[in-house]
Amino acid sequence: MNILIKPVVTEKMTDLSEKLNAYGFIVDRKANKIQIKKAVEELYGVTVERVNTMRYSGKERSRYTRSGILHGKTSTYKKAIVTLAEGETIDFYSNI
Repeated sequence: MNILIKPVVTEKMTDLSEKLNAYGFIVDRKANKIQIKKAVEELYGVTVERVNTMRYSGKERSRYTRSGILHGKTSTYKKAIVTLAEGETIDFYSNI
């Protein structure tokens, strides 16, 4: 099971990483905090102090088009905010 799906790189998460040394990840919906902590420590070689998780439910969406009304649903996902120990960082842009 691949626990970390992708990092969240937004303006808000960049501010969090600069101020609080916290980084965001989209994670597997079934993963718990202990598994997330272990996965981040193994993948990036850092020490994790704290993991906060939040679950987002998918929402119904509809839009009006020339051929009629289209209905759909956004995906459900789980996000984790990982706080690292003092002085440690994760560089998402190093392997581009």
